[in-house]
Amino acid sequence: MPKPSDYTVDPKMALKHVMELMPIVGKSGQEAPVADYVIKTLLKAGASPSAIQSDAAHRRSPNGGNCGNLVMRLPGSIRAPRRMLSAHLDTVPICVGSQPQRRGHFVRSANPATGLGADNRAGTAVLLSTALQILRRQLPHPPLTFCWFVQEETGLLGARHVSKGLLGKPKLAFNWDGGAATKLIIGATGGYRMRIEIEGLASHAGGAPEKGISAISIAALAIANLQQQGWHGLIRKGKQTGTSNVGYIEGGEATNVVTDRVVIRAEARSHHPGFRKRILTQIEKAFQQAVKQVKNSQRKTGQVLIESRLDYESFRLPKNEPCVQAAQQAIQSLGHRAELAIANGGLDANWTTRHGIPTVSLGCGQANAHTVSETLDTREYQLACNIALQLATHIEN
Repeated sequence: MPKPSDYTVDPKMALKHVMELMPIVGKSGQEAPVADYVIKTLLKAGASPSAIQSDAAHRRSPNGGNCGNLVMRLPGSIRAPRRMLSAHLDTVPICVGSQPQRRGHFVRSANPATGLGADNRAGTAVLLSTALQILRRQLPHPPLTFCWFVQEETGLLGARHVSKGLLGKPKLAFNWDGGAATKLIIGATGGYRMRIEIEGLASHAGGAPEKGISAISIAALAIANLQQQGWHGLIRKGKQTGTSNVGYIEGGEATNVVTDRVVIRAEARSHHPGFRKRILTQIEKAFQQAVKQVKNSQRKTGQVLIESRLDYESFRLPKNEPCVQAAQQAIQSLGHRAELAIANGGLDANWTTRHGIPTVSLGCGQANAHTVSETLDTREYQLACNIALQLATHIEN
């Protein structure tokens, strides 16, 4: 019979794995070394090789990649609906070169030029530590699916293109990402990404600038208009709210040439699909107007081509959703109080919920993600591990 201590994750083991995972290079699309670490550790703990599979999500991703989503399914020793635990393997580029260093209850990168990578190697380690405890202690559990997603940071592409058949039709799902261990995210915003290509006309910037059509001028006018009209950054129009951002601009090679081509990447987010479309319309309108404003001496204008795609749709789970209630009960059983929240960023849960698997997201103690000041609170991380083990093994009657 398992002892009560078997239902808590070994804190030294859990810390060891997260400290080893964070420095592994594995930004979006290059997660194979991280997946290899997880696979080798699971097999060493006694996992059956046939229980571990990968899909071809990276082949369906527009960004390519060197591995797909990693899935391990365990048959249940308790008769109950299947549960899924998920997290994403990838980190953002600023975390390449991370040197995790622990001081007291906090871990930071000793390399001042890098982020830590706790987003989301901490989530990766939460799932791994939970699976290891179950395998090594042979704990009773319902049917379980562990899923490590790829390419979350570049648009939730792993979750979007997951082979749903590998997941085993889970009825309750729990996703670990950033934030406090007791924070339950039951909804998140939806987002569109845009690629805006501006074509102008090249000309000598000193000898005949009037003959050129500056793509940079068109871009500048459009972005300035969005800012002035309140359609860039935080957007509030009456009771509706959302955000937009021009996050990438590329164009031009020399100061003595009127730039004839600029590529812009932008995004628009809102919890309300109708308002999100309104933001997209305003962005398109601003660029089309700017094209008409910039003319050369022959009264010619440039042109703009705008492509947009849905990254993820917004969702909101009811408070009585079984996965939400199960997560609240797990947190309460460990002497803590759950806090329900709505996120203004996208999560893998946006897509798993859209796939028909209602998913609540929890944190692992990460703070200041995507920056060089990123930290991991080891107390929150270890609490997250124990919450995950509760969710994987305890079934409320």
